[in-house]
Amino acid sequence: MSDTKVFRIWIKAPADKIWTAITDPEWTAKYAYAAPQFYELKKGGRFYSTATEEMKAYAATGGFELPETIIDGEVLEAEPPRRLVQTWRMLMDPSTAAEPFTTLTYEIEDSGPGVCRVTITHELTGAPAHSAMVSGSPDAGAEGGGGWAWVLSDLKSLLETGKVMAGS
Repeated sequence: MSDTKVFRIWIKAPADKIWTAITDPEWTAKYAYAAPQFYELKKGGRFYSTATEEMKAYAATGGFELPETIIDGEVLEAEPPRRLVQTWRMLMDPSTAAEPFTTLTYEIEDSGPGVCRVTITHELTGAPAHSAMVSGSPDAGAEGGGGWAWVLSDLKSLLETGKVMAGS
């Protein structure tokens, strides 16, 4: 199994709008897992995501409690609106919380008139539990959801139609 996972999608939206949707907590709370993500967009800046009330309630039905910060990391590079490189670690599962930080890279490239190619590269060396979750592996359980492919598809749906794939 490769230690690097690459996910790619084409979105009919300008690069600056895609960048904002990836880095602004008001946008990140609208799609995918709907957990707001917060970035200090400079080298060495903090990155973190917080649990929503819905996530906390779901976890409680399984008999466990989520930490307030469910994902954390550090910004390594921020070149708006084209490239974001950060470390990334999921804290809401003991198996992933025990693993080392992984590296996540977003690249936004013009691909044609009004269309951008968005690529997520996730380097997962030494992090097998993270690898299963971000890949959307059925073995990851419900908490792993659809992984990055699902996140990108939901981002595309929101930017192109104004609606997410599921939910409201």
